[in-house]
Amino acid sequence: MAGSAPGGGRPLIITEDPLLLDDLLRLCAAAGAEPHVHHALPEQGGAAGTVGADAGAEAEPGSVGWESAPLVLVGDDAARRVRGAPRRAGVFLVGRELDDPHVWQQAVEIGAEEVLRLPDAESLLVDRIADVVEGAGRPALAVGVIGGSGGAGASTLACALAVRAARAGERTILIDGDPLGGGMDVLLGGESAEGLRWPDFAASRGRVGAGALEESLPELHALRVLSWDRGDRVVVPPAAIRSVVAAARRRGGVVVVDLPRRVDEAVAEVLAQLDLVLMVVPGELRSVAAAGRVAAGVRMVARDVRVVVRGRCPGGLEPEAVAGLLGAPLAGEVPVELGLPGRVAEGEPPGAQGRGALARFCDGFWQRALGSAQGVPA
Repeated sequence: MAGSAPGGGRPLIITEDPLLLDDLLRLCAAAGAEPHVHHALPEQGGAAGTVGADAGAEAEPGSVGWESAPLVLVGDDAARRVRGAPRRAGVFLVGRELDDPHVWQQAVEIGAEEVLRLPDAESLLVDRIADVVEGAGRPALAVGVIGGSGGAGASTLACALAVRAARAGERTILIDGDPLGGGMDVLLGGESAEGLRWPDFAASRGRVGAGALEESLPELHALRVLSWDRGDRVVVPPAAIRSVVAAARRRGGVVVVDLPRRVDEAVAEVLAQLDLVLMVVPGELRSVAAAGRVAAGVRMVARDVRVVVRGRCPGGLEPEAVAGLLGAPLAGEVPVELGLPGRVAEGEPPGAQGRGALARFCDGFWQRALGSAQGVPA
C-alpha cells in the first residue's frame, strides 16, 4: 500500500501571476488536491531577489514549505526568486509563454524536472498532482482471466483469484470486463450491495481518482468489485474504461479482470494495462481449437499470455500438450472441484474454501507472482 506523501499531499504553488494561479488552482482541483500558495516569497538570505535555504518555511500549522512540499509548481514569473532555494526533486516550472530560451536556463538554475507550458501540458500536470495526492507508489499487479472456449470457467477462476488475494491481505479490486456475463457481483452474492457499477462510469473523462474509485465500489468478501448492473446498457466508452482501470491500478495491491472472449476497442484498452493474461482451457481438442482463435486476438495487445488447463477429460490432452498446441507457457492446472456449483448457488464465492483445489491453485499463483519484487515469474 502506498504511503502518504510528505507535506500531507499538498502541492506548493509559487507565483504572483493571478491568471496562472487561477489555472493552477483549477488543475489542482481537478486532481483532488488542496495546494498551499505563496503569492510572493520574502527575500531571505543570499543576494537580493533570491530566496535562501529557509524559503517558504512553514509559517502556520498545515502549511507546507519548499523542502517539505511533495510537489512544487513554480510560475515562470517567479523563477528568479527561487534561484537560491535548496535543490530538490519534484519542482516544475510552469507558464504559458515558454518559447523564450531564457526559460530553459531558468529551469536549470532552479533545478526543475520539467518545463510545462499551459494549456498543452494540463493533462500531464493533473496526473503529476494526482500522483502526489494519492501517494503514488508501486502499481497493482493486474491479471486478466479469459476463457479459451465457452464454459471454460474463466469467471470462476477470476473470482477465486480475487477472493484468495483479499484473504491474503492484499488490497484487491475485481473488475467485470464482460457486460454479457451476468455480473461478477452475482457470483460473489452481492448483486444488491450498494455501490457504483460500470454504467455509472460511462461519462468518465480524463483521470479518475483512485481513492474515490475504490471507495465508490461495493465491498464484498474483503475486496472491491466493479461489475455490470442488470440494466440495458452494455457499452462503456473505451476512454472511460482506460481511465477506470488505470485508477484501479494506481491504488496498488492486486487487480483481477474477468475478460470476455473477444477483443474489441474497449477490451484492448484493458489488455494494454494488464501484466498477465491467464487463458482457461479445458483439456480437450475442440476447446484447444477454439482457444487458438481467442489467443490470436489477445496476443495482438497483451504482453504476457499463459494457459491454465481446467480439469482432465477422459482421453483428453495433457496440460503440457495443451500449452504446446497454443504456443503459450503453462501457468498450471485447475482440477474440477466437486460440489463447487452447489456452494456458489448457496452464496459461497469460488475460492472461499481454503483447502479446495481451486483455492490451492490461486494461493500458489499469488505466492509466485507477489514476491519481494512484484512481478510474475516465467
